Amino acid sequence: TPPLLTVDGGVATITLNRPRHHNRLHDEDLRTLIGHVQAVDRDPVVRVLVLAARVRSDAPVFSAGFHVGAFGDDAGAAVRAFAAAADAVAAARPVTMAALNGSVYGGATDLALACDFRLGVEGMELRMPAAALGLHYYPSGLRRAVATIGLRAARRLFLLGQPLDAAALQALGFLDECVPAEDLPAAVRQRCEQVLALAPLAVQGMKQTLQEMALGEDQPARWEARAAATYASADFAEGRAAFGQRRAPRFLGR
Repeated sequence: TPPLLTVDGGVATITLNRPRHHNRLHDEDLRTLIGHVQAVDRDPVVRVLVLAARVRSDAPVFSAGFHVGAFGDDAGAAVRAFAAAADAVAAARPVTMAALNGSVYGGATDLALACDFRLGVEGMELRMPAAALGLHYYPSGLRRAVATIGLRAARRLFLLGQPLDAAALQALGFLDECVPAEDLPAAVRQRCEQVLALAPLAVQGMKQTLQEMALGEDQPARWEARAAATYASADFAEGRAAFGQRRAPRFLGR
């Protein structure tokens, strides 16, 4: 079945929901995923978006990527549909986290790279088989990989096509954190709580600015406008007051 969306306070979770087929992604899944991201963006209460998956206990795979059997005569249309889903995750307003509770294959690599943070589990692996299939990966995905993990790591992912274990993924900067599988929910919760304790206007603005800088976009006026919006904000006033009174701030996102 397509991905599920749940919301708990300031945290929304999109859960891939085809564990029997290693969470391979069909057209229906991609459309649903985009719709869920759009719904989350419209909910101002949500400040963190977690991308998760139901996995088989005997063979945990976060996602096997696009359903290869669905490639027809118009492969470009399938690729564009997948790219649109990854782009939607990358452009999401909240801070995004990929809770990788299993191995990652193919296009699922870009879904993970589209998130701001990636938390993985011991024993997982990643493999990007585009070249083994004769496919030049779509440019927006390559650009995102270079911007996120650097050219050296992107070359290793895309030009060798070999499986990389959790230790290698952490060394390459793909994983921000790697924990035993049973500890992943707690690690994700802790990261969510860290984000929720901060000022939404500042965090969401800096998320966008950092992403644009990483992608080589030159938008100094936009960056200055985001910064200026925080100078006179209620959150900045509250942050200063809380600092002076040695208490936890109560941010409202305005």
